[in-house]
Amino acid sequence: MDTKNIRLGVLDQSPVRKGLTAAEAVQETVELAKYTDALGYTRFWVSEHHNTGALAGSTPEVLMAHLAGQTKNIRIGSGGVMMPNHSALKVAENFRTLEALFPGRIDLGMGRAPGTDRHTAALLNPSNQFREQDFVEQLYDLNNFFHDRGDPGTPMAKIRAIPQVKTVPAMWLLSSSGQSGIFAAHFGMGFSFAHFINPNGGPQAVEAYRERFQPSEELQQQQANMAIFVFCSEDEEKVERHQALMDYRFNQFEKGAGIVPIGYDDIKHVTYSAGEQERIWYNRKRVIAGTPDRVKTRLTQLAEEYNVDEIIAVTITEHFEDRLQSYKLLAEMFIS
Repeated sequence: MDTKNIRLGVLDQSPVRKGLTAAEAVQETVELAKYTDALGYTRFWVSEHHNTGALAGSTPEVLMAHLAGQTKNIRIGSGGVMMPNHSALKVAENFRTLEALFPGRIDLGMGRAPGTDRHTAALLNPSNQFREQDFVEQLYDLNNFFHDRGDPGTPMAKIRAIPQVKTVPAMWLLSSSGQSGIFAAHFGMGFSFAHFINPNGGPQAVEAYRERFQPSEELQQQQANMAIFVFCSEDEEKVERHQALMDYRFNQFEKGAGIVPIGYDDIKHVTYSAGEQERIWYNRKRVIAGTPDRVKTRLTQLAEEYNVDEIIAVTITEHFEDRLQSYKLLAEMFIS
């Protein structure tokens, strides 16, 4: 695969680095969006997480409005809006407003997980039953709201998402399993596989999406990408330190201990049990960390395995300048 045909995007979760406030983490997201816009990245997505001190991104639709106003060319999107936390009507109105302000630059990426623990999810939406059918019905309603239509004879036929605008945001389903790919194919939406969450089954999920894709009013051809944790540095020691930090974060999360802002000095002497080490080797499949040559080779291989021409990079670093540098090195490899 010609690496110059691989497009790059960003998924940013507004990570709170050790010693920083959440407000400063959000400002770093703003700076990163402007930086990757200038580098020629295709899209910049921001996430929805709740009740965590390590990630400050909780309201992507609010942050998107500011990011779109601070950038010029890059597409701005949600990665994603967690639909069980919201009503389809409110999501439609949020994104119609964004589309009115920035027509043709808005991506609505959607997930069906709550982006938090069950107790917090229950507070976000007390009626949430976590049923797959509810998610499908939300997608159906959302499409109707974006096109000012509803089933005749039902209350939905009289309801309009305000403001009414002529354009529709690009719709994507984000998933770490194959089921949402089937939904994306049925509704004629884009599909993004979260390899950074689940390193198994992604190529098969994308293939199933392509086989079942039905064109929609907005999307005539299949559109798929994959997202993965990436860190690129010319300094081997920085790569090793980064990998050690990622190992620790995954381990803490899987033990249910939560994730807090940490630095390398906090974890450099940590030892792991045989079981924990086994999980570390598994979770390293979710990450590509290395010098430019290694990162370029592995990302190209993954793009071929997935049969996609776009990679979404998720990068969390101890130091902000290393985050910027990693995205710069990626741009030098893949963006002409």
